[in-house]
Amino acid sequence: MLSSTRPDHVAEDRLFDFDMFNVTGSDEPPQDLHEAYARRLHEQAPDVFYTLRNGGHWVITRYEQISEVVRDPEHFSASEQQIPRIENPPVFIPLSLDPPANLPYRQALMPHFSPKNVKALEEKIRYWANRLIDEVQAQGGCEFTQSVSSAFPVSIFMELMGMPLERLREFRELSDRFFSTNVQEELHALSGQIIGIMTELIEAKRVAPGEDLISYLVGVEIEGRPIRLDEIQNMCFLLFLGGMDTVANATAFTFRQLARDAQLQARLAADPALIPAFVDEGLRCFGIISTPRMVAKDCERFGVRFKQGDMVLSLLPISGRDERKNERPHEFDLDRAKRESLTFSTGAHLCLGHFLARAEMRVLTEEWLKRIPSFRLAADATPRYRMGYALALLELPLQWN
Repeated sequence: MLSSTRPDHVAEDRLFDFDMFNVTGSDEPPQDLHEAYARRLHEQAPDVFYTLRNGGHWVITRYEQISEVVRDPEHFSASEQQIPRIENPPVFIPLSLDPPANLPYRQALMPHFSPKNVKALEEKIRYWANRLIDEVQAQGGCEFTQSVSSAFPVSIFMELMGMPLERLREFRELSDRFFSTNVQEELHALSGQIIGIMTELIEAKRVAPGEDLISYLVGVEIEGRPIRLDEIQNMCFLLFLGGMDTVANATAFTFRQLARDAQLQARLAADPALIPAFVDEGLRCFGIISTPRMVAKDCERFGVRFKQGDMVLSLLPISGRDERKNERPHEFDLDRAKRESLTFSTGAHLCLGHFLARAEMRVLTEEWLKRIPSFRLAADATPRYRMGYALALLELPLQWN
């Protein structure tokens, strides 16, 4: 979808033809989506450019500029999260709130995602990893995205939230559809459907509270007052989308890398102490979420003029592929002295779930390699991807002896 003309404040040399729903600009799926994505933009496009697609918006491609944008709410507001802008956009609390308004909500959630609390969850995380491996180990192969990488973090998340596990596939499909469209009517319909489900769960927890996160939120106070229903709804909306999609996709991309490297499998199986570095390198190489901002007031940055109301998309998934921050950015290297990425963003909107995400990926890798130490991509496996705000590997057929 193209907007009709170049806005007057956008210089001609800042135009680049980019569609977030086809980030490589090709109909042929690459073997490494993130490498093809990063090489195309880092080698061919300005660091900051304007695309006429999807209603017209700015795109930020480099680590340092992304970091500056997401740390500057005075000029780049998180209050709108849809490109192109739509009427009555979804509200994600605390993500859609600029600091300091987001802080009370983050403080309400922080204890549940702290390192201490994640450590206490490790036995449960390990249980789910082994339960899913039990289901596939004897088969000699599986379609990993459905059988493991989606089911694993989503099952943990749903249990933490107090959601009915039998609705896992339904909820996962809703999340996938939400991230696959930018059509206003579809977004409104899907948002309404998700909010409706969350409201049912919230009301059920009011009647019969448990030891889960939704039950906790029902009774929480925000700045000394009881939390409102709309606030709980919008917090659960964000938790739903994050819990259903992001870790599942990071895990799938990272395991695809592992399936293609028998030496790396052997090294990790022989020395599990390297697995945290493997996870961190996977998160550097295979970010998932790009984050939109709306220009709150006219400003000049990076040699370009931003106008109030402009939309800006920061490409967090390729921030770790910036050769100015990481040498040999497309090489998967456990032994890096330093690795930097913005996969979980930074500043006031640093992802609250990053400790849990790392723990889930680490534990799954530990348990998988104990039981399936050698595995490979299925013959003739052609990757299929979902693009947009949240990247996804749609299929990962694996085989083992």
